[in-house]
Amino acid sequence: MALDLLPGFPLRFSETRHSGLASLFHTAYFLLRTMASTPVINLRKGHAVRHNNEVCIVIEHELKTPPRMASYVQMSIRSVATKKVFNLRLTSNDSLEGVLLERIPHEYSYKDSSGYHFLNPETYEDTVVYEDLIEAVKNYLIDGQVYTVLLADSIVASIDLPASMVMTVTESSEGVKGDSANNVYKPATMETGLIVQVPLFINVGERINVKTEDNSYLGRA
Repeated sequence: MALDLLPGFPLRFSETRHSGLASLFHTAYFLLRTMASTPVINLRKGHAVRHNNEVCIVIEHELKTPPRMASYVQMSIRSVATKKVFNLRLTSNDSLEGVLLERIPHEYSYKDSSGYHFLNPETYEDTVVYEDLIEAVKNYLIDGQVYTVLLADSIVASIDLPASMVMTVTESSEGVKGDSANNVYKPATMETGLIVQVPLFINVGERINVKTEDNSYLGRA
């Protein structure tokens, strides 16, 4: 049996006598690939790296090329576990250990004492997300809605919202009949508790499109 454990180094093992050794080499190769160093100039916002033994997400990244000086990378990374932000200045030749990053669609199911539950619709695996990771998005959590769960090294790093969502107005002052002006707004509460500024003609029970980036009204759904 041929095992291409490393590119350019094909090795052959007997399937019966050396299966344990082959398994060991496979494990070593997997670790080499998942722990490979990534040049910092190739990193981008949203990538995952390991720094000080912590899995971190790149939140800012800029390559600076000052005149008559060596170029360098100015970047900020946020720890998945502690939320601490590290501001780094690295040479363009430096590298950081890359971390496997996965974006997997999940349906929001429910909340209980253990956290917020998201269901993978393909595997039916339940993923529990804790309050600290939900804080920024919890006003957009609707049962059955699909969200992107970001996993860094198999650890939940964040929940990504769609660009816009359809939401239902549950509280608002009475709309002005016949008023179709779009430049006069009033506060309206959505089913999640989110408050959105909407035109005067929007009434309770109506469904609207909301831009998740800034909580703004986009129009009727």
